[in-house]
Amino acid sequence: MISYGENLGGRAVSPLPVRGGHMMHGAAFAYVPSPQVLHRIPGTSAYGFPSVGPMALPEHGCPYGEVVEHHDPLPAKLALEDERKPEPGLIQKLRRAGVTLLKVPLMLSFLYLFVCSLDVLSSAFQLAGGKVAGDIFKDNAILSNPVAGLVVGILVTVLVQSSSTSTSIVVSMVSSGLLEVSSAIPIIMGSNIGTSVTNTIVALMQAGDRTDFRRAFAGATVHDCFNWLSVLVLLPLEAATGYLHHITRLVVASFNIRGGRDAPDLLKIITEPFTKLIIQLDKSVITSLASGDESLRNHSLIRVWCYPNPTEVPTPMPRAEANTSRMLRNATLEKCNHIFVDTGLPDLAVGLILLAGSLALLCTCLILLVKMLNSLLKGQVAKVIQKVINTDFPTPFTWATGYFAMVVGASMTFVVQSSSVFTSAITPLIGLGVISIERAYPLTLGSNIGTTTTAILAALASPREKLSSAFQIALCHFFFNISGILLWYPVPCTRLPIRMAKALGKRTAKYRWFAVLYLLLCFLLLPSMVFGLSMAGWRAMVGVGAPFGALLAFVVLVSALQHRSPGCLPKWLQTWDFLPLWVHSLKPLDHLITRATLCCARPEPRSPPLPTRVFLEELPPATPSPRLAMPHHHDATRL
Repeated sequence: MISYGENLGGRAVSPLPVRGGHMMHGAAFAYVPSPQVLHRIPGTSAYGFPSVGPMALPEHGCPYGEVVEHHDPLPAKLALEDERKPEPGLIQKLRRAGVTLLKVPLMLSFLYLFVCSLDVLSSAFQLAGGKVAGDIFKDNAILSNPVAGLVVGILVTVLVQSSSTSTSIVVSMVSSGLLEVSSAIPIIMGSNIGTSVTNTIVALMQAGDRTDFRRAFAGATVHDCFNWLSVLVLLPLEAATGYLHHITRLVVASFNIRGGRDAPDLLKIITEPFTKLIIQLDKSVITSLASGDESLRNHSLIRVWCYPNPTEVPTPMPRAEANTSRMLRNATLEKCNHIFVDTGLPDLAVGLILLAGSLALLCTCLILLVKMLNSLLKGQVAKVIQKVINTDFPTPFTWATGYFAMVVGASMTFVVQSSSVFTSAITPLIGLGVISIERAYPLTLGSNIGTTTTAILAALASPREKLSSAFQIALCHFFFNISGILLWYPVPCTRLPIRMAKALGKRTAKYRWFAVLYLLLCFLLLPSMVFGLSMAGWRAMVGVGAPFGALLAFVVLVSALQHRSPGCLPKWLQTWDFLPLWVHSLKPLDHLITRATLCCARPEPRSPPLPTRVFLEELPPATPSPRLAMPHHHDATRL
């Protein structure tokens, strides 16, 4: 019989991690039963072992006093891997170094294909719904309604999978006089929301591991939460006061702005040699349809004829010719060199083919990237990277860490000219725990600022007589994001997007089907419903929206009070248990979905094992653990 806490006389046990990075220093004890083991020991069920985690023992070895549980900043997996092992020989070290050197270019290759798949995915969506997007922009009567304009911006950006394309269309319509600046501002806000769907789709690829999925989905949806909260505050403010319109008009009037060339798109210089071999699009067709030019209605978006000189702008050409070159307006046209140049397939069919292929390539590259990063980012390498990325500046300048991260995010987005590419690239790192959600938030906000340069550069390329209005709407995009940052970042208690994203991540990790429901609800069903109500008139919208908004505000307020100060509420309102279960819980719906997919679902064990891979994430502050009440003489374990 060995009593609980008896010294076995062997050498001291090395510190072992418990509960996601908490270090247990028990030099005088060789065995401490875990909660699972303790509950299986006869006669110990009366002793309530704390559910928050195992008891952390103090350094002096006293097992029964009130002790303090400290959080170690290193992940548990890294601590497990750093246990004492035999020193590897020279050949093993060289072999490991060689494998690591081979993994780096392989990882860069997967990253390159991942970015290319995002580009092809955008082209696929434009082929499938680009003309529909142009038709939506064409109706100026609809766009004069601010709510309808917001929904149009969301739906069009989701259709073309590129906020750069949708904002460039808006800028061209404003510069041509087809759209007023005041009507274009809600569309710009909507395009900001629609662009965040890409990294949310990327987060779905990490659904295999619940812990990774929780972090990745939270990191992806923090962008959504920020954009939705900003729109809920700034759209009514803009409709009531027009502050964005007035501020940007003063800025444009105070500067002597001259048009110039577009800045070099550094990312496309690298990716276009590969993506142009797959598909080439004539995006002027979408812009022409949005401008009301019906002459290109039956023209295909797939480019067949190209100018050998890339500085010339090609004129849309029909697809029926079979010769390899021809003359037009004293310029030589050559047949483009890509896979679908002579297939004769309609745009929708090509778009669906590219959609399936690009999604398959994206999933494959992302899975391989995650596995490669998981094998590379371990041991001392992971410790260094985590400390560099997630460590704040020294104490007097701690407040500046987040703003520096914003500058980094804006700079990287300016280089790649795509916020979707940048946020999608950091989503796997968030899932692996390399980047914390608190650090990903300012990076995403900086990416929002960096993507506004696309619209500004598109405006600077406008003709001189149309430059002012085009530049004004581009500045509206910039000041909208600045206003959102001022609302939801400087004061820590106002960083609601982080808390909302964490709640969504926890919910999605528990019910993984909720991620698909979230995508459909936030980017398709809810915008479509609001669009229909806005088209029915303001009376219908107020009649439906006001009760729904009041109910939502009541639920949010009561839920916050239940969490923080339940004593302020009546006893029956301190929980939602008085309501039917299907009203306040997803368990009934999860039961139905589980039964519907039972034939293809793998049953999970009733008592899943403890995770073998835990990374640094959000940890609660160091607080005293609850006192473990045990009798003075208690034999806990039989060996």
